[in-house]
Amino acid sequence: EVQLKRVVEAAGMIEHCDFVLQSTTRDDEGALLRPDLVVKLPGGKHVVVDAKVPLSAYLDACGATDADARRRFLAEHARQLRDHVGKLAAKAYWRQFEPAPDFVIMFLPDEAFLRAAQEHDAAITEDAWRQNVVPASPTNLFALLRTVAATWQQETVAESAREVHGLGQQLCDRLA
Repeated sequence: EVQLKRVVEAAGMIEHCDFVLQSTTRDDEGALLRPDLVVKLPGGKHVVVDAKVPLSAYLDACGATDADARRRFLAEHARQLRDHVGKLAAKAYWRQFEPAPDFVIMFLPDEAFLRAAQEHDAAITEDAWRQNVVPASPTNLFALLRTVAATWQQETVAESAREVHGLGQQLCDRLA
């Protein structure tokens, strides 16, 4: 979660203005949902980011001295990641944070975590996409957020232009 905040801030976003950490809502059944990050988009839209990824099996694999044990831990890591994708898909954050795109971003604090899972489960990324879950490393998330920040800037410029146009029209009407 700390790395997630650093990536968001490095992308030029400001807390409480461009994004909210640990926003809370309830699903249709009343269950509490708390994504790690909700990015605000122009037009009142939102993108939800979840950073709670299981890494215990991956860390066990890194510490394993036996090749077979390492393979078992990495296979378990892939299974845990796939299970987490399913849990995120079931939360359907896009329904609670309307309007929002119909996906949630699953933040992985290092590209190696996804790559290791893909070595044992080649279809994990495509299956995640089908379930509206987008795995993102810091690099991917940074690029996405820079795009969002640029969109915000363009929206601000457009709003200012509309305001100037309106004031100009009002001045013209008064002079006439």
